[in-house]
Amino acid sequence: MKTAKIYQYQLPMDSGVILREQRLQQRDGLVIELSDGTHCGKGEISPLPEFSQETLEQAREDLLSLTQAWLNDEELDLDANCPSVAFGFSMALLELENGLPQEGNYQAAPLCSGDPDDLVVKLNEMSGKKIAKIKVGLYEPIRDGMVVNMFLELIPDLSLRLDANRNWTSKKAEQFANYVNPEFRSRIEFLEEPCHTPEESLAFSQATGIAIAWDETVRDDGFEITAQDGVKAIVIKPTMIGSVDKCLSLVEDAHKLGMQAVISSSLESSLALTQLARLAAWKTPETIPGLDTIDLFKMQLDTPWPNCELPMNELSELTLIWEN
Repeated sequence: MKTAKIYQYQLPMDSGVILREQRLQQRDGLVIELSDGTHCGKGEISPLPEFSQETLEQAREDLLSLTQAWLNDEELDLDANCPSVAFGFSMALLELENGLPQEGNYQAAPLCSGDPDDLVVKLNEMSGKKIAKIKVGLYEPIRDGMVVNMFLELIPDLSLRLDANRNWTSKKAEQFANYVNPEFRSRIEFLEEPCHTPEESLAFSQATGIAIAWDETVRDDGFEITAQDGVKAIVIKPTMIGSVDKCLSLVEDAHKLGMQAVISSSLESSLALTQLARLAAWKTPETIPGLDTIDLFKMQLDTPWPNCELPMNELSELTLIWEN
């Protein structure tokens, strides 16, 4: 017998978390729990403020409709729903069918979100391949270039992933590149979306030799993966893209062209974050995912992230807003 429950959560965030120009003091989301009488599957629906196309209220209405259709054994077209609902519901279905392997890739690329000295310490303690991520485009491009150059000079075996979120004009992107030693540029694994438009980003890569990755562009209407000079990777954020099947199709298309596909978080709780780590281990085993966001929370949800000492908020403690 099919049953379903929908919970709502609120998790406190670190006071330093800023999305674009908004300080995020708490993370709000939903959890769907599906059961067939024998097995259970969970999924998280948490649109990211300032980035997702849908609000939490819109996602809740969408989720209620989709859940009722599933209970009625109607044919589902998950990607006709908003992305966060399509992702969370498809993940719950995947767990319900025991289709998501248990092993996860928890070797997240550390995110420099505070004091650069802290990242140097963390990287020096890392074993194996050293990859870190730095947000650029928030300050002057010359400063960003100097910071990136400093890390690459201090740690000779370091590779960096950079993310500019389309913040730079072509001129500012050029200013950034001018402060990165040409000998170090090959150790920038990729720079996500340096310029306002994909065309400007492609021109930047070809002029500087710095590889780029598509992130926002992956979510643009009509996006198709093609081989382009300078494009080394795509960043897949399932909460903002859609169902697991849609995400895995992107992974497969990227791999066919010899590009990296990086499974990345959209500030999900530990529940979805651990699922993303399992998805990454399963489908992108050679690539370190972009999941170093658990430390931005003050509390975990339902499923513990390995070696994380944050207190746990159990599913039973959440507000149950619907069941059938």
